[in-house]
Amino acid sequence: MKKITRYIFFVMLVALPVLAQESPYFVTYDHHLEQPGNLEIETQSNAGFPRHGEPSYFAPYIELEYGFTTRWTSELYLEGQSRSGDSTVFTGWRLENRFRPLAAEHRINPILYFEYENINEASRIQKETPGHATEFDVPNSESRHIRAHELESKLILSSNVHDWNIAENFIAEKNLSHNEGVEFGYSFGVSRPLGTIASAANCHLCRENFIAGAELFGGLGSTKGFGFHDTTHYFAPALSWQVSNNSSLRFSPAIGLTSKSAAVLLRFGYSYEIRGFKDKIASLFRGAK
Repeated sequence: MKKITRYIFFVMLVALPVLAQESPYFVTYDHHLEQPGNLEIETQSNAGFPRHGEPSYFAPYIELEYGFTTRWTSELYLEGQSRSGDSTVFTGWRLENRFRPLAAEHRINPILYFEYENINEASRIQKETPGHATEFDVPNSESRHIRAHELESKLILSSNVHDWNIAENFIAEKNLSHNEGVEFGYSFGVSRPLGTIASAANCHLCRENFIAGAELFGGLGSTKGFGFHDTTHYFAPALSWQVSNNSSLRFSPAIGLTSKSAAVLLRFGYSYEIRGFKDKIASLFRGAK
């Protein structure tokens, strides 16, 4: 446990990336929420390599995900960005909430997603890429001072079919700081465990500890111009590894499919789940009395 804790702390310090849920997706959400009373600490990163000679960038972020109920999960994001030949800046924070209208498992499971973003234009984590393509040629010294207060909503549809998960996300985002209209985007994901029968041996590299998948995501323009013109789109194979009962690693190389997309986005993630976090905090306060 001490080794894991030191590792997490080191990852946060050096701004290495990370994941959380067992799903291998970095952009697409499925219908699985955090268990009530559990806290998941995640570190993730997005390394971007643009086309046309623009400088590469590294955007790490930390997520704190807490399960309030079986049908409500909330997450706080803290993010930054470092650009080649430029500077390193703090780019803001986001507060996300996901709600599950239907308690039982269904053929199609809807999730309602709402997020408030208090960020600046230097943000590069690219959790998704709605709207039209964004130019990344503005130096951090300028973009960090351009604030963006945004509201984002998603309709998440997710299904488990035999051993497969199939998820579709439809995105609408409104920038409250600028008159850009409502921007639209999408993401689709499919994933499957490499093994479906648990091994009798206690091993870390067993096939059932790995989930492989792929995502397709991009922008659909805005209310000022809906469609695929001048938008970015990516295809991203993904792999997650359940390192232990509490922790997992993820990796995904996203390949740009249009001239407006970055050539490659490399995403890494690590997550550690504190089970019974609510009860642990409650007992700590009881013991302090």
